[in-house]
Amino acid sequence: MKAPTTQKARTAQYTTPPSVVAQVARLPEMEMSDIRALWKRLFGGDTPTYNRQFLERRIAYKLQVIEFKKVDPNLLESNQRRIRTLIETGKLRKRSADFRPIAGTVLTRLYQDVEHRILVGMDGQYEYEGRRYGSLSMIAREITGTRWSGPLFFGLRAPAKPKRGGRK
Repeated sequence: MKAPTTQKARTAQYTTPPSVVAQVARLPEMEMSDIRALWKRLFGGDTPTYNRQFLERRIAYKLQVIEFKKVDPNLLESNQRRIRTLIETGKLRKRSADFRPIAGTVLTRLYQDVEHRILVGMDGQYEYEGRRYGSLSMIAREITGTRWSGPLFFGLRAPAKPKRGGRK
């Protein structure tokens, strides 16, 4: 069965430039004063809170919006529609089974007090600690030492709901 070409075309079309990826990856290492200065430059005002995690996420999002607007203004519209749907209904449409994050996405997972970062590559590969992997499941196994669903381990898929009414 042939894979849909839209996902491949989308992946190739919307890749985050390394400069944006590098900026986002560097946020956790920046001093708080630098975070506030970057916020002021991007948003034109003082930070609304001192919650570092909130500021980092909003800055990362803003950096990507700025870059993707240059590539495709429709991508921002699509994301805004998804956000409106989520707010209105509390639900999003399910992703396709072969969903892959867009190239340049940095996945993070805290496991046993160690933060692990994975970079999604343009070729469908994943980079972790300087090595390339063909699947998230391989990385999850590397981290945990046991078999895991990679998308589940990294939060890209929700855990399966337990079936009701098992054996009596």
